Amino acid sequence: MDPVPLMPKPILVLSDGTGETGEKMVRAALQQFKGHLVHVRTYAHITRPDQLRSWFRVAARQGACVVTTLVAREMRQQAAELSREHGVVHLDLIEDLLGVLSGYLSMQPVGVPGLLHQADETYFRRIEAVEFTVKADDGKEPRMLRQADIILVGVSRTSKTPLSTYLAHKGFKVGNVPIVLDRPLPTQLSEVDPRRIMALTIDPEALQGIRRNRLLSMGMPRTVNYDDLDYILAELEYSDLLFRKHRDWPVIDVTGKAVEETAGTILGILHDRGLFGPTGDPSQL
Repeated sequence: MDPVPLMPKPILVLSDGTGETGEKMVRAALQQFKGHLVHVRTYAHITRPDQLRSWFRVAARQGACVVTTLVAREMRQQAAELSREHGVVHLDLIEDLLGVLSGYLSMQPVGVPGLLHQADETYFRRIEAVEFTVKADDGKEPRMLRQADIILVGVSRTSKTPLSTYLAHKGFKVGNVPIVLDRPLPTQLSEVDPRRIMALTIDPEALQGIRRNRLLSMGMPRTVNYDDLDYILAELEYSDLLFRKHRDWPVIDVTGKAVEETAGTILGILHDRGLFGPTGDPSQL
């Protein structure tokens, strides 16, 4: 006789916001239980008692565990009562945290759902920064460099675009300018604050490997000099010459570094130069 297949154990995540935080915490914790069979379902915007009652009845029928992230005190209290009433396993991810913070800060939480995702000034600044950075990518709009918070310069495949995107999501308007062998830099670079310009360099052999992978992914022939080591050395020598002419530009070696690490270096330089607050995030000023 064939063994009876195991049915997945259901976990219901109930939230008065989007539920993203609760689901991520549950899934992160489940990584510690290898071989488990679990079905996680998230239900957002649970703001009424009748909604809670309905989902706890469902949980009781299915034998599910209920995880809640509810900031309204009366909703948290009702969830606790419903779990006892229906014999449902229940975890409140908010109660202990709010209690500890309330005692530590000597104040009561406001109890307003959705504040984490509220469309405030910070949110709109980041949207604006991302839109700016997309338009100013790869030197497409050199006139926009005057409005940039940060400008990255370097030869192709020195992480300019991923760095720009990462910094834009932190609220920075970023322009990046490619250095092409024997071509002058855009004149607009001479019109911006040089303290905001960051020069990127990389080990030539590492760059060759990155470019070869790029050609393979694009299905391009190896007949181009894009990944030729002599050409790469000439490019890097030319970029180094430009960097030496601009002593205000910090030269950052991105070889083997994650985008987050290089971004942290850039933000540290900007902070040391007094251009941004201690967090390196303009939205915190």
